[in-house]
Amino acid sequence: MHEASLAGGVLRVVEDAQARERFARVSLLRLSAGALAGVETRALRFALEAIQPGSLLEGARIEIDETPGRAHCLQCGQTVEIASRLDDCPRCGSAQLQPVGGTELKVVDLIVHDD
Repeated sequence: MHEASLAGGVLRVVEDAQARERFARVSLLRLSAGALAGVETRALRFALEAIQPGSLLEGARIEIDETPGRAHCLQCGQTVEIASRLDDCPRCGSAQLQPVGGTELKVVDLIVHDD
């Protein structure tokens, strides 16, 4: 499951932030997962919940916002919203699309406490 590896990477981002900022605990972790990022959000949530006990994420609320994919159509020149890398341009029907957004997984918010 590749989402388990992603969850470990997210935890490392949180641990790096804790090393810089010296907080005691996390109450909210909010992620953004693009539709074209190749991330199964339910599996990622499961993996994050599995690593919570004993980590900085223990007791934290986890939110994962799914953002749409965007692509530039090489045929009609428009930037369009797509749900999958296999989609055709909804404007002209071309399959010549270059993804330009919705390809990332990122930490959006980290609400922390010093107590």
